[in-house]
Amino acid sequence: MNQTLAMAGFALAASITPGPVNIVALSCGAQHGARAGMRHVGGATVGFTLLLLLTGLGLEQTLRQWPALTQALQWAGVAFLLYMAYQLARSDGALDWDKSGVQPGWWRGAAIQWLNPKAWVAALAGCAAFTSGQDAMALWRFAALYFLICYASVACWVLAGAWLGQKLASPGRLRRFNQAMAVLLGLSALGLLT
Repeated sequence: MNQTLAMAGFALAASITPGPVNIVALSCGAQHGARAGMRHVGGATVGFTLLLLLTGLGLEQTLRQWPALTQALQWAGVAFLLYMAYQLARSDGALDWDKSGVQPGWWRGAAIQWLNPKAWVAALAGCAAFTSGQDAMALWRFAALYFLICYASVACWVLAGAWLGQKLASPGRLRRFNQAMAVLLGLSALGLLT
């Protein structure tokens, strides 16, 4: 039971704290509402859970053998996050799906996890701490627990964004909000290089 509580605490701390996925979730909720933002939540949750499982099943060893691949993933992740920040910054604040910046989507939510260095660190650290590599049941238990906590955590950011979106009812306010989120996302991406 203590290990399960430790797993849950780790998953909550890694999932609820600000980071690229949650910044995008907040912006999606503000611009598109909770219902549309939940597609991002689903994709981000499935994407991370798959990353966690594959890490526990041996992806970590592959990355150790190919350090250049790890470096390439880090740079690709930062480039993708900077692209997402650019999309947010150029958003006009309109609530029209076709014209707005970062649109919530299942595949985009999943991709941002795979290109998010924070997600890789969480998967690697979590597997090292809670699964021994030989204990498949611990890995599956950790992944199931993480799935639930990640979903709830990212959903909280979407819901907070939806609430903010109601308060920022004009396109100008929403545009300034998205620009602020773009700066935070860009800084978050650049901070991952250190």
